[in-house]
Formats: sequence, C-alpha cells, structure tokens
Amino acid sequence: MLFDILTIFPNLLDSPLNEGILRRARQEGLIRIEITDIRDFACDKHAMTDDRPFGGGEGMVMKPEPLAAALKCVRQRQQAGRVILLSPQGRLYNQQVAGELAAETHLVLICGRYEGVDERFRAAYVDDEISIGDYILTGGELAAMVVVDSVSRLLPGVLGCSASAENDTFSRSLLKHPQYTRPRVFEGQDVPEELLSGDHAEIAVYRFISSVQRTIARRPDLISREHFSPEEKKLLKRAGLDGIIRKLQDGSDCRGFEKDGC
Repeated sequence: MLFDILTIFPNLLDSPLNEGILRRARQEGLIRIEITDIRDFACDKHAMTDDRPFGGGEGMVMKPEPLAAALKCVRQRQQAGRVILLSPQGRLYNQQVAGELAAETHLVLICGRYEGVDERFRAAYVDDEISIGDYILTGGELAAMVVVDSVSRLLPGVLGCSASAENDTFSRSLLKHPQYTRPRVFEGQDVPEELLSGDHAEIAVYRFISSVQRTIARRPDLISREHFSPEEKKLLKRAGLDGIIRKLQDGSDCRGFEKDGC
C-alpha cells in the first residue's frame, strides 16, 4: 500500500509515522508513505498556499493552483489512486470505511487547512472526503495520520497476529471485552476466575458476554446494528441479556442497565 500525503506542514508527520508498528511496516516494505510539501508548488516568491475568500468573510482558503500542481507531481511518480480530502464536511470515518480503504493499493491524502480548499480543486480532483469526527482540528494532518494508522493495521503482515485486527473493538459492532494481565491481584482486585480456568471455550463465552455487557453500558447505539448468530443468541438468553438486546434493537434507551435494569 502506498500513502501519499499532501500537506503544508510535513514536519508534523515525521515522528508519528516513524514509530512503532508503522515504522516496522515501512522498513519491511509492507507500506510506503510519501509526503509532499504543497508549499513547494506555490506560484509566487512568498510561497503562498492560501488567500482571502471571494465574497469576504473570516479566515483564509487554500489556493487551487498549488494543490493541483502537487497532485499532478504525485501522479507523475505513480498514477494516483483514490484522492481523499480530510475535511469536516466529509463522510464520518469508522472501521468499515477503514476496511474499504484497505482494499485500495494507493491513497492520496490531502490535508486541508484554514477555512477549507478552493471548491474548484475539490470538484475537479477529489474522489472522496473524510471526517474523523464532529469536531474541528487546526488541519488535516492529524486526521491523515489516523487514516494511515487505522488502514495500515488491516493490511496483511502489518500486525504480528492477524487475529488482533479481526478481534479489535469495532471489528464488529461491539466494544472489546475487559483485558487483564499480571499480577493476578492488583490493589485487592482479582482477575476474573473464568480467565484462569484454562478452558478456552469457557473463556470465549466469558469474553463474548463481557463484550456485550460493556457495549450496552457504554455504547448502546452500537447494539442496534449488530447481528448475533443463533448460538450467540442462546448465550445471551442464558446470561439474561436477550431482553435488553431486543429493547435496544427496537430503539429503547437502556443506558445504566447494570445499576437500574432495563
């Protein structure tokens, strides 16, 4: 997978993209990350990449010429794949979108700034717009790093264990079960006995039920789009969660169920 990132602040990306799993994936040739400085393609001696908006108003707008020239340069190195503008106006990013992008071979991530980019560039060159959440950042660089990280870990070989990605939170519409490690007792709190049994089937059931309970308590909205197998439905009924699940999938609000019931 090749990631091309277009930005006016390339130094913002240096450290995060050269640490941990991403660094190893780059060293092993599993991913490539190329960073292009949009300022290098500015048309004037001051290297301006933004200007005042026509019609007046607050802030500045990113100019179309440097953006288009930077993208054309990327396409000269390699025919550009999917061109994505990181923007608060884009579709909301989630694990499903990450999986969709992981099927690509080349992503071009354009980091917006200021009040946005000139609409003519967006209309002519952008294939997709993505927002990582309903809040405002100072620029698209952090959003680009989120996309690179979340997509990369879905690629074959990037994680040491493929099951890690398959069983992550949001791999389905359930939060991950609580996790424990040594010591067995921490400040008077024990590790649940089920995890110490050595019975893998019992552990799997415990983790599944714990995952559902945590999702109901913290993100009940996710339950409405989750599909359970017939065997899982039997386990939920045995745990007394089937009624809560039905109410949530019918649109009822069951937050706080652990204390008050539902």
